[in-house]
Amino acid sequence: MQSSESKTGTVLAVLRADAGDEATVAAAARLAALCGAPWHAILVENAHTRRRGEAARLRTLELLRQAHARGAVTAVLEGRDAPAVGAAYARRHGCTTAVLAREHGTAWWHVPFARRLAQAAPELDLVDVAAPSTPSVAGPRARARPAPRPYLAATGASLATAGVALPLLPLLDVANVAMLFLLTVVLVAIRLGRGPAILATLVGFCSLVIAAPRRQYDVSEFKYAVALAVMLAVGWITARLTSDLREQAESATGREARTRALYEFARALSVALQTEQVFEITRRFLARTFDARAAILLPDDAGRLRWPGADPAGAERAPVLSVLDMAAAQWAFDHGAPAGAGTPTLPSNPYLYLPLLAPMRSRGVLAVRVPDVAALLVPERRELLDAFAALAAIAVERVHYVDVAQDAVVRMEGERLRNSLLAALSHDLRTPLTSLVGLSESLTLSRPALAAAQMELANALRDEARRMSTLVANLLDMARIQSGGVKLNLEWQLVEETIGSALRACRWQLGGRSVDAHIPRGLPLVRFDAALLERVLCNLLENAGKYTPPDAHVTIAARAEEGMLVVAVCDDGPGLPAGRADALFEKFVRGRQESSISGVGLGLAICRAIVEAHGGRMRAFNLPDSGACFELRLPLGEPPPLPDPEHHHHFTDQHEH
Repeated sequence: MQSSESKTGTVLAVLRADAGDEATVAAAARLAALCGAPWHAILVENAHTRRRGEAARLRTLELLRQAHARGAVTAVLEGRDAPAVGAAYARRHGCTTAVLAREHGTAWWHVPFARRLAQAAPELDLVDVAAPSTPSVAGPRARARPAPRPYLAATGASLATAGVALPLLPLLDVANVAMLFLLTVVLVAIRLGRGPAILATLVGFCSLVIAAPRRQYDVSEFKYAVALAVMLAVGWITARLTSDLREQAESATGREARTRALYEFARALSVALQTEQVFEITRRFLARTFDARAAILLPDDAGRLRWPGADPAGAERAPVLSVLDMAAAQWAFDHGAPAGAGTPTLPSNPYLYLPLLAPMRSRGVLAVRVPDVAALLVPERRELLDAFAALAAIAVERVHYVDVAQDAVVRMEGERLRNSLLAALSHDLRTPLTSLVGLSESLTLSRPALAAAQMELANALRDEARRMSTLVANLLDMARIQSGGVKLNLEWQLVEETIGSALRACRWQLGGRSVDAHIPRGLPLVRFDAALLERVLCNLLENAGKYTPPDAHVTIAARAEEGMLVVAVCDDGPGLPAGRADALFEKFVRGRQESSISGVGLGLAICRAIVEAHGGRMRAFNLPDSGACFELRLPLGEPPPLPDPEHHHHFTDQHEH
């Protein structure tokens, strides 16, 4: 054999369900660790390995599980030619070294497994591992004795055939009678398996040999001796082939049953629209397919698994989980790895905890309790269980996003209805309120002048009408912004003109508060909608007038900074509520929820929407000493070049001429 010390490729451990598997796994793990290389462990199942018994198979599957826990990629393959299947697997996964146990006591006509593997994959380095010559299996894993009933039935079938066929020897040829025995052998092989079929062949052969002298049959004739020998050989071969076909048919039937169960489970989950439906479907299919009790544990917002809810309809199938069980399930959820029965983590736990790993994130844990824990070692059943868990995870995630989509649709519809209602009310109220403001101002200016008490009432009526008109205008503006009905009239202009217009429009909201404007000379032109930006500044000045005392001081400043025009409206009032600076820009949110100050909490939301529509941003913060400050930033951009004065003068002269 070749040496593998010079290569550091992938190592492949080839198991054969015999006594050398344990040594093979240990040697492959050591070699992979020594070379720092990945390694695989495979078992190729066929009729030869099945003849070793279920105990040997379970022992090998346990070794595969241990190899997986030690970092190996494991697989259980199917194929009559095990060396060819192993060689194909090695090529697919880039394996360069194969480790297998040395064979003992093979017949002279039997080609060793290692030689056949070398012929199928000459590029592989083969490492022979010393292994015990006989299986060291004891206790519950020892090979069970064959059940006597199938062998008794096979013997009875052959004797019954002899009772029917042997009296016909004087009438029929020996070869014809032998065909009757071969038919019995085939039927026994199909029904009872290889061993009983071979026994039926021997019983039929002996019956023919013993019965011949009583029928004056000359057994010394060579042709009859050959017929009897051929009968024995054909019966033997037929028993083996028929038994192999029977096992293959059973394996195909099992695969079909697993595929059908998976298909039916996926189809049932595809119509589930609620989490409870996913729970019930999963419990029902696990009970039917694995005879298991199961529960799906979902996390709360903090990532802690919740106890399963009571289900009167499925109380018989629902498992009862203890605090330790929930702790094991939480470990599986946090680490995204299975735990419990049949796994390296808490193998003595009666439950198997499978994390529900969905495409986006882990959605919970599937807790399963099966009657026979050893069944979890069978790869086909474990793979089917993992597939069930994956489908359940996808279904839970799909239901989650269905709920999210429904909530989003409800919110959108509610927002649309609210905006429609606000727009309708605001539009219908705006005209009478405008008239009311005009009439109240006419009262204050009427001649002869009103008495002092009447003038006070007229002024209060005017102020309240103006305030109501402002509220309605805010509602209408927000409805238009939400519906996309606001179109910006962008022009390059000076911001100081818009600031002056806003100060003139908000004189009455500011009252007796002093206002300072800090606007340096030479500010660049900015492209904005003057009417909307004036509305933003008016809302900010109005807020300063509402939430500051009458003797407060208000400052409005502008500056160019890092490619942005910064406009700030500050005051020396009580400031903003702690931790709620950003929340004030939400709709219908006010600085003081319970306050005698009029307003519905839309002014700042309108300001932010208008500023963001210009490509800017807005923020609010408290000043170090006292007071609040609202700052908006608009991108400066590149204004168009001004016309050349000389060129403009020359063009004017030509036009006049």
